[in-house]
Amino acid sequence: MLSDKVKELIAKSRIVSFDWQDYPESVVNIFQQADDESKYLTDEDIAQIEAIAPNLAPSLARGKVLRDNVVEIVSDARAVVLDANPGITEPGGGLYPPLRAEACWRDFWHFLRCISYGVSGQRIDYTSDRGLNYMEQLYQELEVPLDAMILGLEQLKVFSLKHFEPAAQDELKPYFERLIQSMSQFSSAD
Repeated sequence: MLSDKVKELIAKSRIVSFDWQDYPESVVNIFQQADDESKYLTDEDIAQIEAIAPNLAPSLARGKVLRDNVVEIVSDARAVVLDANPGITEPGGGLYPPLRAEACWRDFWHFLRCISYGVSGQRIDYTSDRGLNYMEQLYQELEVPLDAMILGLEQLKVFSLKHFEPAAQDELKPYFERLIQSMSQFSSAD
């Protein structure tokens, strides 16, 4: 079972900031509602945002590509992490027991969801320093294997970008790098 401290850190580990002053409040609210529900933007959400802010249509389409391919992208990233870390899901490994591994793969899904918000909203500055600080504390408390998580994030980038043309790949890299660099600053539990 999770301790009260872990439960509190989970609740506070909201890594996306929607302090997007340059967008209408109604647009920000759609993004915030999706995040509150821990879901990707739906087609309905996308249509509502496009109706209010038509200039976001191309970036919303890119976010939709990430959403529509999340299962494949996470699966491919997971395979690389497992290949690079033999035994990580075995007794004594950083992702053992199986519930820990499942939580890791679920985090990959959520990381890509958060990145998709940044992409969809054309906001490279989509991360919340405060939320990332709580996530760092959570990962320390749970002794999450940071190297594996960062490798996973890097692979999310690699496999996500394969769904885009080279010019778009260059435009999208900073959204992934933002989170990779932030998490690379995390310190391990002592």
